[in-house]
Amino acid sequence: MMEEVNMKRTIGILFIAVFVLFVHSPSYAQAQTSEIEEEILYSIIIDRYNNLNHDRDKQVQLDDPNAYHGGDLEGITAKLDSFEELGYTTLVLSPLMNNASGGYHGYWIEDFYSVEEQFGNMEDLHTLIEEAHKRDIKVIMEFVTNYVAESHPIIEDSDKTDWVDEDNQINTAWGEKAVRLNQRNAAVQQYLIDVANYWMSETDIDGFKLHAADQSSQEFITNLTRAIKAKNEDFYLLADVLHQHADTTSLQENNHIDAVDNYSLQEKMAKVFSKAGTPVSDLNQSLGTGNASQMIFIDDKTTERFTQALAENGRNALTTWKLALTYMYTLPGVPEIYQGTELPMYGTGLEEVQQLVQFNSGNPDLTEFHNRISSLRIQFPVLTHGDYQMVASKGAMTVFKRSYEGESMYIAINNDEESQSVSISDLPSGVELRGYLGDNTVREDEDGIYKLGLARETAEVYTVEEDNGLNWLFIGFVVGIFILFIIGVIVLSAKQKHRKTK
Repeated sequence: MMEEVNMKRTIGILFIAVFVLFVHSPSYAQAQTSEIEEEILYSIIIDRYNNLNHDRDKQVQLDDPNAYHGGDLEGITAKLDSFEELGYTTLVLSPLMNNASGGYHGYWIEDFYSVEEQFGNMEDLHTLIEEAHKRDIKVIMEFVTNYVAESHPIIEDSDKTDWVDEDNQINTAWGEKAVRLNQRNAAVQQYLIDVANYWMSETDIDGFKLHAADQSSQEFITNLTRAIKAKNEDFYLLADVLHQHADTTSLQENNHIDAVDNYSLQEKMAKVFSKAGTPVSDLNQSLGTGNASQMIFIDDKTTERFTQALAENGRNALTTWKLALTYMYTLPGVPEIYQGTELPMYGTGLEEVQQLVQFNSGNPDLTEFHNRISSLRIQFPVLTHGDYQMVASKGAMTVFKRSYEGESMYIAINNDEESQSVSISDLPSGVELRGYLGDNTVREDEDGIYKLGLARETAEVYTVEEDNGLNWLFIGFVVGIFILFIIGVIVLSAKQKHRKTK
């Protein structure tokens, strides 16, 4: 009996050893310092995410697209494990300050110093941040500095008439109950800086996304961002862009802003990837420039769901999202995913785009791909910090390269309706390209050329490694292990038969 136990134990250990050898892949340590390029953002409308505490449903009217639908801070906290699984490193919350009745979006602020009661309270916010940090997930809050609700106390204050901007036209879906602040007024600037200091001091929040930064006084934005970074230089500052065709040059050149929305790229990505056969190279002219990183997103709370657009063109959601996510996660900048994308969700118009997340409609294969592509981005610093270079393009297939500290990775995306291949000649002899998404391997031909071929509507991310040909030592070792395994099974079976015949 003891010999049988030992044999089983030996076989088990050998089997585990083989398993580890098969699944293990080279790892590259992430830099110790956290930078915005290392983040993967997940954007949440608090009211439209997850309703966990129904005791706060006083204003909830699910049949009214302009009313509260019940999402709360506790509902976000309950989903933190799923964010960790999907690889999201930073949550970007919609404005959470106290709003006028019906202000589910957060843009009708009545009190800058309290949490909207529909979402919870300060304790709920502390819990969310604390639990997120336990999972190495950061939390950023959208900070509204341009507007207040028409019912805000300062609007009726006779001593603050110069706090309101004379030009009070706000051309948005929620502008009818908002009043524009006069950010040229030094007192208004200081007031908003004090608000920022309060939230930084009272919570462990990791950053602000400055709402409609393109519509702000750039003098104010400079003063605000300088004051915030002076208080905490590691505090993230993101610039939200309200109008898709706004000039964002001053935001991109602001040394205190970490990342800026790139709507030009968003529009182009939605068009390119929603229709098979559109060249990926068309996106090059929309890549961001300037000191700040670009936030890379393909849909958000104001645009048509990308899944809706691709479906209307007859494309498969899983196949197309794999292409789009590969591009977003390997491009220089900061990928930002809008809530529900991971399922995915459909919708056109604000009523559908901003509905509560339909957690029961998920696609496990898409969830798994989110995990895989985010793991690649985290594993290889070259994908977060590397230089970008366009390498080759043919039809709707594109190959670009990221390079960092002597390491290079090649990203190939074939958005074509047929298989395509391109030739790469900038690689040295004696290396191979190892693919991580489709397990493809590319070696040089007799002319020293590396030919990258992809089936239609597929993508691959390659590392450059030394070409050692077939590893016969490893193959022999694996074969030997399995022979031992088979022998062990035979021996155990023979012993069992022998005991039965006694």
